[in-house]
Amino acid sequence: MDRSVGRARCWAAPRPPPSGSCMFTTRPTLQGTYGMVSSTHWLASQSAMAVLEDGGNAFDAAVAAGFVLHVVEPHLNGPAGEVPVILAPAGSPPTVLCGQGPAPAGATIGHYTGLGLDLVPGTGPLAAAVPGAFDAWMLLLRDHGTRRLAEVLRYAIGYAEHGHPAVERIGETVETVRELFETEWTTSAELYLPGGRSPAPGRLLTNPALAATWRRLIAEAEAAGPGREAQIDAARRVWREGFIAEELGAAAARPALDSSGERHAGTLTGDDLAGFEATYEDPVRYTWNGWTVCKAGPWSQGPVFLQQLALLPDGPAAEDLGGPDYLHTLIEGSKLAMADREAWYGDAGADVPLADLLSRPYNDARRALVGEHASYDLRPGHPGGREPRLGEQALAAVARSATGAAGPAAALGGGEPTVGGAPTVGGAPTVGGEPAVGADGATRGDTCHLDVVDRWGNMVAATPSGGWLQSNPVIPALGFPLGTRLQMAWLDPGLPNSLTPGRRPRTTLTPSLALRGDTPVLAFGTPGGDQQDQWSLHFFLHVALRGDAAVRSGLDLQGAIDAPNWHQESFPGSFHPRAMTAGRVVVESRIGEPAVAELRRRGHDVAVGEPWSEGRLCAVARDPETGVLLAGANPRGAQGYAVGR
Repeated sequence: MDRSVGRARCWAAPRPPPSGSCMFTTRPTLQGTYGMVSSTHWLASQSAMAVLEDGGNAFDAAVAAGFVLHVVEPHLNGPAGEVPVILAPAGSPPTVLCGQGPAPAGATIGHYTGLGLDLVPGTGPLAAAVPGAFDAWMLLLRDHGTRRLAEVLRYAIGYAEHGHPAVERIGETVETVRELFETEWTTSAELYLPGGRSPAPGRLLTNPALAATWRRLIAEAEAAGPGREAQIDAARRVWREGFIAEELGAAAARPALDSSGERHAGTLTGDDLAGFEATYEDPVRYTWNGWTVCKAGPWSQGPVFLQQLALLPDGPAAEDLGGPDYLHTLIEGSKLAMADREAWYGDAGADVPLADLLSRPYNDARRALVGEHASYDLRPGHPGGREPRLGEQALAAVARSATGAAGPAAALGGGEPTVGGAPTVGGAPTVGGEPAVGADGATRGDTCHLDVVDRWGNMVAATPSGGWLQSNPVIPALGFPLGTRLQMAWLDPGLPNSLTPGRRPRTTLTPSLALRGDTPVLAFGTPGGDQQDQWSLHFFLHVALRGDAAVRSGLDLQGAIDAPNWHQESFPGSFHPRAMTAGRVVVESRIGEPAVAELRRRGHDVAVGEPWSEGRLCAVARDPETGVLLAGANPRGAQGYAVGR
């Protein structure tokens, strides 16, 4: 494998493109009839497949994979993080399972501003929301799975106890926080810097404390009785009220150095943990070009995907893909949708005008704002005649960007990092590249994704994140840290995304599920913070517009994943320190010099990244006519994998 192209010139030569297509793929779109899995780590994918082979269904497999991802991608997610899930049980409509915990009761704006803060820190206990992932996984297993808790956790326990070969990014991430771990977060150093050495690529990395946590959880759950559902509910109680809750609450109460440069205790308490349960809700839907796409609500950024679809002109065709006109239209539409996200999205219930934001008249009017040249302005709309309002720090980010001063994010990297490599301009990293990390722990993690479809037609997409190793000090008795999702809420009152006890901070996590008619066909998603609903949209358009002619038996998932990708940064980021870079578009060099030149002629500030540096997409599909199952996975970073038969 040639690492000179951002870790993504694959170990196998690209296969020839299908007849009549300009696409190539790094590997085939997998096809079969028994089951398909795609995730951001091959061990999670294979663990999920092992569950399917053992007779489990897609939901059993997803839970097993989710817990394996906590072990093998600890720099990208952890048990005290969060996970939104979109599931479609065979014969039933899609449902969203929300594993995003809310702000604790003590997380008031006054508490944070009283500490002299104008932003929620990006690391440390003050940034910890109520952990939501564990309860969501348990509900998925209890309500839709068939396996016992011990049966799905045994894969994660095995890798934590006996070790897994560390991927490169674990050690690289630990090195960025070495000084912080050695001087402040010493419990993290004990796990990730044993003997002063960070995990070397390919060396076995163990987490005995995490394995012991899950073994004790299982033992206490099984003591509740023989019933599968009763044991799962008992495990939920242990998390919320038992030994795990005690350790989580104690960790939140211990002051730790955070990205403000000060040591703060958090607001999370035992009462917050005891009061949280994951919830089901209806997805937000939008129908486009014969497809219906389902997303989580505006407590996520999911409707941004749908707004971008609604802003597209009528009649796009496969031959438009990748051309300068197509790129310019998508870039400018993304800017408008992300501006609306900033002004209107949040866990604010009926105060979010979602129906207006997705309406035809509103998007016809918004589409008319797309001109020949790039816009450098943040332009939220007026859905239903409402007046948009932006917070002070968002306006400050806009002002800094307008003067060319990107602010502290220029040194840190913007949002969650891509895996393929940092895009550069003249040798300098762009805001969208890999973050540098200071001794105060000013860093952001990334995210994972997994998709599963089984032989019965059950389908699930999930995007686990948060609670990564660089978010908070490791809790030694548990083997994992708290999360930092509160950093996404603003400290201005009265906004849809204002920090409010009991409300979910607006998350970037955004799995997708698409239907043809009423039939679920496609589950997909990607890590990447603010980029997720940009990269995912570009993938989806390649799938939807290229159609059945692209690959035998249906959809060319791998070709769509491999297609050159890009993202724009003309909006305040979701991660501390919430910067933006007006006009900036980061593209993979494979997009071609003619397209880059034309975008620059139209006024875009184009940063050309490495050939394989944008996106970490996963996808599975099911042909409703034949029952054939399909899967593809991202080659960037040489880590994602699809398996199936």
